[in-house]
Amino acid sequence: MAAVAFFDLDKTIIAKSSTLAFTRPMFKAGLLTGSTLAKAGIAQAYYQAFGADHDQLEWVKEELAAMTKGWDRDEIEALVTETVDEVVTPLVYAEALAIMEEHRGEGRKVIVISASPEEIVRPLCRHLGIDDVIATRAAVDEEGRYTGELELYAYGPGKADAMVALAEAEGIDLSASYAYSDSITDLPMLEVVGHPVVVNPDSELAAVAAERGWEVRKFESAVTLRDKLPTIAASGAVATGIAAVLAYWALKGRKSS
Repeated sequence: MAAVAFFDLDKTIIAKSSTLAFTRPMFKAGLLTGSTLAKAGIAQAYYQAFGADHDQLEWVKEELAAMTKGWDRDEIEALVTETVDEVVTPLVYAEALAIMEEHRGEGRKVIVISASPEEIVRPLCRHLGIDDVIATRAAVDEEGRYTGELELYAYGPGKADAMVALAEAEGIDLSASYAYSDSITDLPMLEVVGHPVVVNPDSELAAVAAERGWEVRKFESAVTLRDKLPTIAASGAVATGIAAVLAYWALKGRKSS
């Protein structure tokens, strides 16, 4: 059986939230107000400093489904494709890229598993040369509009379930596999493999890692995606307005808690 290396995306491979990077073009297109844009900026700063906990991500899940209902996926994708070159500048950790290359050199497939929407995750990962992606997937109707439901929410236990299902389908040996993440919300993901590695961990995950003797890595050397990789302006489906909804509602949830 083959072993693989699973990586969380936000604050593990990139130094910021992948979803929050797409709020400004939504504002320019009239989808967001000025106050929402400002809140998204605050949300990004908060996220980089403190991460996101279980309650906030659950809030995001519910609001994501409700707020995107009826949106036309193709129209949103076209908008984001037009503006992607100015938007896609998350910082990529050089250490993450190096470790991924090490795994490939040792014959392991690299798979990103992220709670962010797959419309954002897939093109970012494609240009990072990552083999496969498991990400949150929204349901669409026969007209290509979001139904308000999620087909897959790749978060918390959902990540672990998806990893187990993939392992069963593709003959992956999870006991010989690796997983990398920064957040306590990804504890199930880390527990399902034989080699868990915590990266820039939040305080709760750091405590678990110390108690269990897990490997801890500190990623600090970041390069911009635009400088490190080819432009992704030609990608057909980069991100949807889901990003803007996540940014706004993640902050709103924190302020009401």
